[in-house]
Amino acid sequence: MSSKVTNRIALSVIILCACILVGTLAALLGYILVQGVTSISWDFLTSPSSPFMAGGGIKDQLWNSLYVLIITMILTVPIGVCGGIYLAEYARPGKLTSFIRSCVEVLASLPSIVVGMFGMLIFVNYFGWRYSVLSGALALTVFNLPVIVRVTEDGFRSLPRHQKEGGLALGLTHWHTIKTILLPAAFPSILTGIILSAGRVFGESAALLFTAGLTTPNLDFTNWNPSAPNSPLNMFRSAETLSVHIWSVNTSGIIPDIEKVANGSAAVLVICVLLFNLFARAVGKMINQKLSGRH
Repeated sequence: MSSKVTNRIALSVIILCACILVGTLAALLGYILVQGVTSISWDFLTSPSSPFMAGGGIKDQLWNSLYVLIITMILTVPIGVCGGIYLAEYARPGKLTSFIRSCVEVLASLPSIVVGMFGMLIFVNYFGWRYSVLSGALALTVFNLPVIVRVTEDGFRSLPRHQKEGGLALGLTHWHTIKTILLPAAFPSILTGIILSAGRVFGESAALLFTAGLTTPNLDFTNWNPSAPNSPLNMFRSAETLSVHIWSVNTSGIIPDIEKVANGSAAVLVICVLLFNLFARAVGKMINQKLSGRH
């Protein structure tokens, strides 16, 4: 067989695989959006859910998803970025570094349901925080931490070596070189990875089933006192998120318009995740253009 024929066969297989991938994604997203977009309305987004009556919305679940995401990223980003910087710039080859990398790999490969069970045993039962926003956020921190570490390490390792050597040659300390030269240069890729991981966290459900809970109080958005039971900022209340709400409605819901609520909630969740991804790409592209313009 000639090299030209082999090349055409290989190219055809690659194009076919790409078409299958894009077609599957388009069919899945199209089905969810077509079924659910008609159920989305302002009233649906701003009304509390109802366990028995028709006409409920997803106001509390949508807020819970955003709140858990914010707490998770506050906990994850500083630790993950520092861990990635350590592995990329300070860690020397050896048993300790190999052990840390193995821990990161194990955490990254754990099923989310296992992380949820761990969170229930440690945060819910051992520390006594019950099903709460804090328990869910800490479980998602365990789930998301290796992603941030990897993104940061890869961002630093992708930089040209002469940037670091130039800073050191000017007499800067290692940390000052990282802070003033390497971190700004790696920031676009790190930020893009953080936003993409945020979309992943926003759509997570398995880890939250055992930590954040399957119920939520009727939140009072006029009371922002974190100690109030129905306050949106109370971290020790149960917090059914949007993805968990979809699972709950489909498995044990008894409301008359169960299909409408489930389809609308799924469409909102997919749209939010798509927006996270598009926003990440737009921000990364904008920052890269600014950095390129400076040079």
